[in-house]
Amino acid sequence: MTAPPPPVLAPLDGEVRADVAVVGGGYTGLSAALHLAEAGTDVCLLEAREIGYGGAGRNVGLVNAGLWLMPEDVERLVGPEHGTRLVAELGRSPDLVFGLIERYGIACEGTRNGTLHCAHSRAGYRALQQRESQWQQRGAPVALLDRDAAAPKIGSRAFYGALLDKRAGTVQPLAYAYGLAKAALQAGATLHDRSPVVAIDHRPGGWRLATPGGTLTAKAVILAVHGYADHAFRDHRKALIPFNFFQFATEPLPDAVRQTILPGGEGAWDTHLILSSYRLDQSGRLIVGSVGQVDTTAYRLHAGWAQRTIDKVFPQVGRAALAHAWHGRIAMTVDHIPRFHILDDHLVTVTSYNGRGIGPGSVFGKLLAEFTQTGDETVIPLPLTRQKGLLTRRARGVFYEAGARAYHLIQRRI
Repeated sequence: MTAPPPPVLAPLDGEVRADVAVVGGGYTGLSAALHLAEAGTDVCLLEAREIGYGGAGRNVGLVNAGLWLMPEDVERLVGPEHGTRLVAELGRSPDLVFGLIERYGIACEGTRNGTLHCAHSRAGYRALQQRESQWQQRGAPVALLDRDAAAPKIGSRAFYGALLDKRAGTVQPLAYAYGLAKAALQAGATLHDRSPVVAIDHRPGGWRLATPGGTLTAKAVILAVHGYADHAFRDHRKALIPFNFFQFATEPLPDAVRQTILPGGEGAWDTHLILSSYRLDQSGRLIVGSVGQVDTTAYRLHAGWAQRTIDKVFPQVGRAALAHAWHGRIAMTVDHIPRFHILDDHLVTVTSYNGRGIGPGSVFGKLLAEFTQTGDETVIPLPLTRQKGLLTRRARGVFYEAGARAYHLIQRRI
């Protein structure tokens, strides 16, 4: 809607060879292709649909530092060998994102004025106090604001306070994906869209990936399909919990109103168990998001919730029309920690950012590029694990969707 034109690509046609094949045109795949090309590696990326088609083009655009979990929880779950490195690496992830935006002149509404994690309750405020303490112990520039200090930054007195993280920022997410793709092309990578991998097999000297229009032979493969594991990779869905996040966008707001909402250019989200997110784009559209999908009978239910949320949180908006809606699929794990798998000889993946795709995707794409070049597992700040199917994945997905619908049916009606 507001992204610049995408790169002009074509489906794979005929027989092609490369040193590295990247499967998936989201943040991880595009970052991997870019960094491999920058290093002089012959890399070819295959995207089943269009660049940024999946969650990469459909999120709210918050470039946050770290994962959803608190740093101490990440370190406890990942273990002492990798946990501290993972927290530090992802804590710096906005540096990489905004560094790439600056280096390649990516036009994606990039704004690095921080993000606001808003406390919806006293318990939420206490949790933010813990986050502030844990991140400050690690040298992060975060500061907890009380209600009076937070209200003018948010443009709302609906919250008990907010944690301001100055490392973070916002982007137009699809435009950032397009920019990474154009940068990768500029660096010498080859990219093909509308090229689903329908078969993959290991042969002497490398891998053969078949698409409807041709074949790609490569010495190594980086798999970066995440929540959109289809075609030859459908079995990989068994290890992931299906989870959707939607966005509603208003028409551009009048200047007098837009200047009162997140006037410093921060993005925001809250501490509700089923969270809400908020961003104002450069055209003055208020973008409100939460858990669920909007291409089903749930559209009206979630739209009603979005309108009530705007009424309660930003009453100055009035009855602005909800002009656009979309959702994307997120790759989730039970403990909310990404996974590092070497699936076979020179076939590698890091998957499941649990709703934090922009920063971690950019970082792990870069690190997977380095791993593919060196074979050094220690560059990945995650333990190497074996991919395992999750028997309850479908039930969990249904539970999350049903829970979100029930919650949005009743929330903010009073």
